[in-house]
Amino acid sequence: MLLSKIAEELHVGVPERDTNITDIAYDSRKVTQGALFCCIRGEVTDGHRYARQAVEKGAAALIVEERLPLDVPQLLVTDGREAMARSAACFFGHPERKMTMLAVTGTNGKTSTTYMVKAVAEEAGLKVGLIGTIHNLIGDEVVETERTTPESVDLFRLLGHMAEKGVELVIMEVSSSALAQNRVAGIKFKAALFTNLSQDHLDYHKTFEAYMAAKKKLFYQTELTIVNDDDPAAAYMSEGLPCPVWTMGIYKGGDFYAKSIEITTAGASFHLFTPKGDGRVNLHISGLFSVYNAMGTAALMVAAGVNVNTIRKGLEKLQCVAGRLQAAETFGRPYAVYVDYAHTPDALQNVLTTARGFAKNRLICVFGCGGDRDHGKRPIMGEISGNHADFTVITSDNPRTEDPMAIIQAIEEGVRRTAAPYIVIEDRQRAIEYALDNAQAGDVIVVAGKGHETYQEVNGVKHHFDDREIVENYLREV
Repeated sequence: MLLSKIAEELHVGVPERDTNITDIAYDSRKVTQGALFCCIRGEVTDGHRYARQAVEKGAAALIVEERLPLDVPQLLVTDGREAMARSAACFFGHPERKMTMLAVTGTNGKTSTTYMVKAVAEEAGLKVGLIGTIHNLIGDEVVETERTTPESVDLFRLLGHMAEKGVELVIMEVSSSALAQNRVAGIKFKAALFTNLSQDHLDYHKTFEAYMAAKKKLFYQTELTIVNDDDPAAAYMSEGLPCPVWTMGIYKGGDFYAKSIEITTAGASFHLFTPKGDGRVNLHISGLFSVYNAMGTAALMVAAGVNVNTIRKGLEKLQCVAGRLQAAETFGRPYAVYVDYAHTPDALQNVLTTARGFAKNRLICVFGCGGDRDHGKRPIMGEISGNHADFTVITSDNPRTEDPMAIIQAIEEGVRRTAAPYIVIEDRQRAIEYALDNAQAGDVIVVAGKGHETYQEVNGVKHHFDDREIVENYLREV
């Protein structure tokens, strides 16, 4: 592709000389001959510092926010990240325009909702692409992921691959950091869903207001916005948008709403009402939050033109989502163990509230908090566990570069406010085994924080660690 075509897409004028572009890169180590190198200013370093290295490796042109003394064509832009996204969309042939694009954002519920959408869309006979936290999917083909929403070049490359593979509908999680960094710039979504908002990622956004504002950016690039009207942030998310807004809820009603809700260990059953019809839905995934996720799914799929009966059938075919209130095999023990990704205050409260409904005896919570992330939520989550669980086992999660005991002490501060019983066991495997050793008949154990993850990150190194695997291996052997 000629550089002049990308320049036209960016509205930056004709480059001083034209050249053929063979790829796009933002990491100088991955530059190939003829690539367009994007000089991105990040949190840690500045891509302009690596422009010379990129040119030496064969970069044919640069996207820059300031002119550099290098003898290659340079496209001068005001926002390097937005320009990179729009350049990638152009270079890969605007694959986002060839498929129905749906998006989900919010603190919790994104992953479960995307898997529900995938199940419904496939019930409707569509080939689906999924982009999210666990992994990316092209139909049944798994494409591993490092982050919830890929960097824009990787995202459009993936979308291009999806379009080539015949994908008709894409459902993607869009994180607040991705929105703040313009990773999805240029995509016009058919519909986008706001699930809920609670404290998270303040290590990056610094303030809750900035976190909210980042989320809201998504709804300026969609044809239709769907909001959970039961969430306090719904009014903020809806205000002043240039597109129609649909609402969903349980307590306030809305365009999509649920009644006659029944929550059991086997799942959640409810009567779904939509502008296009209604019907009884029997989910295999438990929890009131699953009802919200299903309503959001229904709204997205109605927007995509799918009928209510197909939506109901698709929702009922989904058996589970990895690491989301996922039952572990207990080999006949008289207690239950669930693994859940809950790593925010709201998510932990939701999963413990749901598990409380299952517990015939005690509710035991095993959890920790990740290092190098929002410090403020640690005591909040400790207090939530103390208030909702009968016993808490505080342990390590992914400490990353932090001292695990410093994280644990912050959680402990919150548990102490409740005067609820707890124990500290830093080693996560020993903590899980302690809970299993001390479980009684009728107990429910929730191991929270990691869910689908199969690693634990300590001092920058990822070690294999799977909560469900730890539970099942221990109970199999003991």
